[in-house]
Amino acid sequence: PQYGIVLDAGSSHTNLYVYEWPAEKENDTGVVQQVEVCKVEGPGISGYSHATEKAGPSLAQCLRQAEEVIPSKQHQETPVYLGATAGMRLLSLENKSAADKVLSSVEKTLRSAPFNFQGARIISGQEEGAYGWITINYLLGSFKQSGWTKLLHSLKSISETSGALDLGGASTQITFVPNEHSSESPENLLYFRLYGKDYRVYTHSFLCYGKDQALQQKLARDLQASTSTVENSSLLDSCFHQGYQRTINISDLFKNPCTSAKKKQFPFSQLYIQGEGDYQKCRRNIQKLFNKTNCPYSSCSFNGIYLPPLQGDFGAFSAFYFVMNFLNLTSEQSPIALDKVASAIESFCARPWHEVKTAYHQIKEKYLSEYCFSGAYILSLLENGYEFTEKNWQRIHFLGKIGSSDAGWTLGYMLNLTNMIPAEEPAVPPLSYGSYVGLMVLCSLVLASVLLFA
Repeated sequence: PQYGIVLDAGSSHTNLYVYEWPAEKENDTGVVQQVEVCKVEGPGISGYSHATEKAGPSLAQCLRQAEEVIPSKQHQETPVYLGATAGMRLLSLENKSAADKVLSSVEKTLRSAPFNFQGARIISGQEEGAYGWITINYLLGSFKQSGWTKLLHSLKSISETSGALDLGGASTQITFVPNEHSSESPENLLYFRLYGKDYRVYTHSFLCYGKDQALQQKLARDLQASTSTVENSSLLDSCFHQGYQRTINISDLFKNPCTSAKKKQFPFSQLYIQGEGDYQKCRRNIQKLFNKTNCPYSSCSFNGIYLPPLQGDFGAFSAFYFVMNFLNLTSEQSPIALDKVASAIESFCARPWHEVKTAYHQIKEKYLSEYCFSGAYILSLLENGYEFTEKNWQRIHFLGKIGSSDAGWTLGYMLNLTNMIPAEEPAVPPLSYGSYVGLMVLCSLVLASVLLFA
């Protein structure tokens, strides 16, 4: 087999993925599988902005793990790619030279590994959306067409792909093939030719609307809105559990491009947050992050961004999956109706913090404390932001893995950069070798008998 390595340098942490595929079959659809994932210890690489030289070395442990998995004689032919997403997009807006130094440090470490270094770069939100869409459709086999489906497709020119919904810490992406051919907002449209078919794909990435940055945005807004009640520098927050408390630095809150517009002077440097665990109030609060007032197009999601009518099924992955899975809301056998999902999140948010902490003592408090907010945020983003309804909610499938591979942009990125997705259909006889030989023999016999009896 052959191997490839992709590092997903996200805003909160980095994952290294090892992919494997049979050497002769690389152009077939669905043959590449993930064989290893390694979670890098510590923060995402954008967290090293004040100690840039430490960003690269943080990856060493996972690179060593990849060396174990891949046979040593194949190390130097194995490509390694690193793609950084919204955490680094934000850092490069905030402090370009720090972002460049982080990438240099990372490149230095990757070049010193025994693999074939193919680049470390910040990928755009569009790429992130597009590669996620390619990944899930490649794994679900949407691009694969056997003889029968080919016949059906030629009769009825449909090609059903799945939309992709991706949620990270700092951005979120929505990508799908819309029904109508509208030429609105061409910057949101991508054209692909894969396996001999053309795809017209809508995508948008919302920077600052990943779950962590959305929380920062919400806190910055709350702090701004409640000047009167914040004299004592404490804030009641409906999205945290009753009895939960945390302290945040106001300077940290506003040094971020996602919140800097909301900045103003405060007579104190720290903010004490106390949870009140009120889901309905939390939802109303989160809704304010989505500006639905002006739409210069025939339809929009929020903040004046074009969104064509939703179409087809969607795979929702990354934090959409992690959060909903924690809340036990990902059952695929019988998809759970939207109202049931909402009431499950509502009752989770209503549980007092001491009880939640005891029930899930194995989970880090920092993460555990944010599931209520994240659950409410996901529903708000899907219902208010993208306008999924009770009716088409069931078309969202929360996906962690498809087969052995994680849903996410990394597989699509590697498939593209190693040219493993041909634009045209691989020119294979549509029959297996056996049937081909069989048919040839049959034809020869028929021909021979025709000649004989003639």
